[in-house]
Amino acid sequence: MPKGEGKVIAQNKKAYHDYFIEETYEAGIVLQGTEIKSLRAGKANLKDSFARVQNGEVWLHNMHISPYEQGNRYNHEPLRTRKLLLHNKEIVKLIGYTKETGYTLVPLKIYLKNGYAKLLLGLGKGKKQFDKRDDLKKKEAKREVERAFRDRQKS
Repeated sequence: MPKGEGKVIAQNKKAYHDYFIEETYEAGIVLQGTEIKSLRAGKANLKDSFARVQNGEVWLHNMHISPYEQGNRYNHEPLRTRKLLLHNKEIVKLIGYTKETGYTLVPLKIYLKNGYAKLLLGLGKGKKQFDKRDDLKKKEAKREVERAFRDRQKS
């Protein structure tokens, strides 16, 4: 199964709007107790989340996983910092990239693959406002072409 395939739980659609995604990495997530049950129920949010390399490890900040309803006292803190599991070679590569200015680690989507929760992590470079407008213009032009083609097929 290629990277990023499986049952998608949550996506960060805004990431593609705010960043040029240059590379993607598939990472495992260290979860506690009832977090996987909440993920399987689809109760996760990647909005405003980011990853950071600290002391040779990659950590995910601000990802919200709602507490499990039947979890009572075994529940977890929704916004806790979670460790990401990557190969050492990948971590060393990410350390080099994130030391360069402008690069950041952006969570793109979280999904289940073979029963395990995986996170697609993107190496992104921030877009400027005019880049965002340019992308919107290209998207709109593509839509217009598809619309014209579809109308032409009908008649």
